[in-house]
Amino acid sequence: MDSSNGRGPLPRVLAGPGGQAADVLAELPGADLTTLQLEVARRRAAKLRGPDVLRRYRADRFATPAPLPFETLRRVEDALLSAAPPEFERVQLSPVTPLGTHSTVAGLAQHRVVPTGRGTEVAADPTNGLALEAAVRRTGSAPVRLATLQRVVRAQPPAPGLYAHFSLFAAITAGRDRGSLAFEREHLVEHARFLTDAVRAAGAKSAGFLVTTLDSRFADFAASVQEALPDVTVADDPDRAVGRDYYSGLCFTVTGDFGSGPAPVGDGGFTPWTARLLGNAKERLIISGIGVDRVASLLSDPS
Repeated sequence: MDSSNGRGPLPRVLAGPGGQAADVLAELPGADLTTLQLEVARRRAAKLRGPDVLRRYRADRFATPAPLPFETLRRVEDALLSAAPPEFERVQLSPVTPLGTHSTVAGLAQHRVVPTGRGTEVAADPTNGLALEAAVRRTGSAPVRLATLQRVVRAQPPAPGLYAHFSLFAAITAGRDRGSLAFEREHLVEHARFLTDAVRAAGAKSAGFLVTTLDSRFADFAASVQEALPDVTVADDPDRAVGRDYYSGLCFTVTGDFGSGPAPVGDGGFTPWTARLLGNAKERLIISGIGVDRVASLLSDPS
């Protein structure tokens, strides 16, 4: 419940002797806060019995299984991962990341992330974890290419087609600025090629690639992608409204036709994340992802 206007339970919870409880807790050393959170969790769990846990399991959308068939999800995962070129090293990410990863690195609102009691947060986007790993590996001029599949949790409001947890195929390429946007042009084409191949491998009749230019220097990139991929429908998408602040320079949408016309199934673009992590403005990063559950839902019900 939004209590920023003074209504709701938050003001009551935070008010108390000695000032705002949240201010006090936020200033605790990390180890002390972890100890406190673990003790609170232990005491709350000690009050629960089997029926209590089962009741919560039935009602909590974060805990119940995915509504899509396991076999369909698995086929989509295998198809997407198999389509990634061998240059992309497959990595198995941890299900948690350091606290603040999604808000500090990627700008995702912290309230949309599920925190833990140990100074971490549940993964909400695998490209954030891949960016951290790429930053650790970045040395010299050779690019770092990584790919993964991860089931993530995102505390977004319930809505049709939005799940509390879902799987994403993700890939990133991190490298150094080579001048004249050479890194950006080369690796945009690379990602466009294998992403559209992956969508078709997952069962789409055709794939499309929509390019949104955020910086005029990238104005001819869509033409470069179309020239490299003549069998893919590439188009400019200047009216895209979602995620424009998430990317820099250029972003794109991947579409697939699974029987009822093109539908968005993937997303990506350039971000400053590794530059931010490494404190080096010459670092470059392109990220991309395809929604496994999104593709599986279109395969299960193309109408």
